[in-house]
Formats: sequence, structure tokens, C-alpha cells
Amino acid sequence: MKEGVARFWREIPQRYNFMGNKCEVCSRMFFPPRESCPICRRKSIGKMKDLKFSGKGEVITYSIIHVGPSGFEEQTPYPIAIIRLEEGPQITAQIVDCPLDEIKIGMKVESTFRKIQQDGRTGAIYYGYKFKKQR
Repeated sequence: MKEGVARFWREIPQRYNFMGNKCEVCSRMFFPPRESCPICRRKSIGKMKDLKFSGKGEVITYSIIHVGPSGFEEQTPYPIAIIRLEEGPQITAQIVDCPLDEIKIGMKVESTFRKIQQDGRTGAIYYGYKFKKQR
């Protein structure tokens, strides 16, 4: 059986499961996972423990994109935020399912998986995480 593009993307654990890791030397957590801790360096090799994050966090800052990059022009305006996950790492992600005037710094959010884009040449649809307001 031929492996398809969709299967390939599903097999990247951190893309769909919020898989990160934790340094067992200094207890820092990372998303996406790292091979070694940038703080502990050599001491952390072989001491990075896989960890599934909750997918919940808080908006630290955000911006509304009015002029999108190539391939995203039709999606504007859309909000992009820096989100501090409950476990500590900060990530950049799009906010969805929330009116632009309701997005606030400090707003509690949770991950959701959505279509990111579609490749016009192959028809492949790429999915990934975005965030929505916590209920």
C-alpha cells in the first residue's frame, strides 16, 4: 500500500497531539520537542522526556494581519497571537472562531486542529493547530 501525504502528516506527533518534551536536568519544557536542552546542553542528552501538553494557554500578545502573504491573501483579516501554553513554552498561532474585537491579552485559549492551506498543484490539504477561546 502506498503511503499518502495525509498519512505522512498524521505521523508527525507534535502536529496533532501537542507533543513536547521536558528536560529532566532543569525541568524546562519545550514545544516542539528538542533533542537536547539549550540551557543544559550536553548534560541533557538522553534526558529529554516526551510529554503530551494540554493544548491550553493564554494570549500574551497578538496582531491582526490585514495583508496576508502569498497563499493567504483571501483569509485576511486574521489574528496571529503569541500564546503561553499552560506548561510554559510560548508559540505563535492563529486565533479562530472569535470576533476580532473580542480578542484580548490574557484571554484563555485552547487548541483546535484546522486546515492551514491547500497545495494547488497536488491537492494536498495541510492541517495543523490553531487556537480558539476557551469555554
